[in-house]
Amino acid sequence: MAVDYTVIVVYLAGMLAMGWWGMRRAKSKSEFLVAGRRLGPTMYSGTMAAIVLGGASTIGGVGLGYQYGLSGAWMVFTIGLGLLALSVFFSARIARLKVYTVSEMLDLRYGGRAGVISGVVMWAYTLMLAVTSTIAYATIFDVLFDMNRTVAIILGGSIVVAYSTLGGMWSITLTDMVQFVVKTVGVLLLLLPIAVVKAGGFSEMKAKLPTEYFDPLGIGGETIFTYVLIYTFGMLIGQDIWQRVFTARSDRTAKWGGTVAGTYCLAYALAGAVIGTAAKVLYPKLASADDAFATIVKDELPVGVRGLVLAAALAAVMSTSSGALIACATVANNDIWSRLRGRITTGERDEVQGNRAFILIMGLAVIATAIALNNVVEALTVAYNLLVGGLLVPILGGLLWKRGTAQGALASVAVGGLAVIGLMATYGILANEPVYYGLLSSLAVYIAVSLMTRPTDAAVLAAWRERLAGRNPELVSEPVPAPQ
Repeated sequence: MAVDYTVIVVYLAGMLAMGWWGMRRAKSKSEFLVAGRRLGPTMYSGTMAAIVLGGASTIGGVGLGYQYGLSGAWMVFTIGLGLLALSVFFSARIARLKVYTVSEMLDLRYGGRAGVISGVVMWAYTLMLAVTSTIAYATIFDVLFDMNRTVAIILGGSIVVAYSTLGGMWSITLTDMVQFVVKTVGVLLLLLPIAVVKAGGFSEMKAKLPTEYFDPLGIGGETIFTYVLIYTFGMLIGQDIWQRVFTARSDRTAKWGGTVAGTYCLAYALAGAVIGTAAKVLYPKLASADDAFATIVKDELPVGVRGLVLAAALAAVMSTSSGALIACATVANNDIWSRLRGRITTGERDEVQGNRAFILIMGLAVIATAIALNNVVEALTVAYNLLVGGLLVPILGGLLWKRGTAQGALASVAVGGLAVIGLMATYGILANEPVYYGLLSSLAVYIAVSLMTRPTDAAVLAAWRERLAGRNPELVSEPVPAPQ
């Protein structure tokens, strides 16, 4: 394993080096939080694909393929569909807003009264998303070094916290581009064909497995519907995703670059399911489906290639973890702490130092929470249930329905969020009912309260329309640097 260890160590050292390089570029709030809003199509597409395809999409996607066959692709496939929908229908308008958080968008749309409560829900979502990625380090480092779970989480988490704290979004962007390349080579170009060949090809796979393994709907219609509800809609409104949209050089970059990234996700989804199906042929009696990825990598790949593919898995986890971490810290600082203490005008240096401190604090909280929790699926379900149940309606309602009001938005967030929490306690975290009924109650309350309250002030709506069209320069938070 010496060669494999060398590949991994060089990869991790490279991540830290890019964090240090990014620190030299992050001299303003815009540079630190949204990479100066100047990413071109190539970097934007690569980093967007990197953040949405994390450990759950790689290790979990292969595990679903092991359990259900080709229909195991649906979870990651719905993530790709969500990214495509965001890019085609909403990203251009989102990019033109020139804000830093989803809550700032809600304030603009509803007149400055949606802030802290939406920030708290979004913070809880981004925190749990970062925790799920951090937990996944234990699986990878266990395969690599037979390492204790807690030590693995601390090691992997510390590297992500270090480079994220140093350079903010610039460091994360640079590392995500490397991670995107490593994932593409490791998973799509190496592991996928090797797994299929080792399993005897598709004809042999079909001969050895039940026919339902090759049924596109074998995982079940209700499961697919739930994936669409949670992941497709979740892609439309998550702070971690929007913060990447804010990095785009132009609205055209956001639209077309995101479309490329979404298409890549669809291919990645199918690849994971095929790898998992091949693993089922090779290892029909694994104790856990989530062990499929690590087992096939460890037993079937040659020296060196094994290290690269494990680096690809590590890349998948790190990209999502770092993106969720900076989103969590941005929301905590800008939407919660700044509002609770009152707005204080500071210099750009103080803004950067403040956001850097919040990334460090949130990173330590994520590592501690990951050590305390053990179930990745439950943590991810909690995150997306809160996001979709609490924030989907007021965000999409604000973008699509001019009659929606601040009172309706606040009531929708409160009722939807509380309903999801209560129903998870009643039905169980993994049940489908919490997100179904939470979303319906959020929608009903949003429409009812909005119709019962005075319409949003005409001046607020006029300023909102100008901002969406990108025609109101005085409302832009800060000048946008020229493309490099």
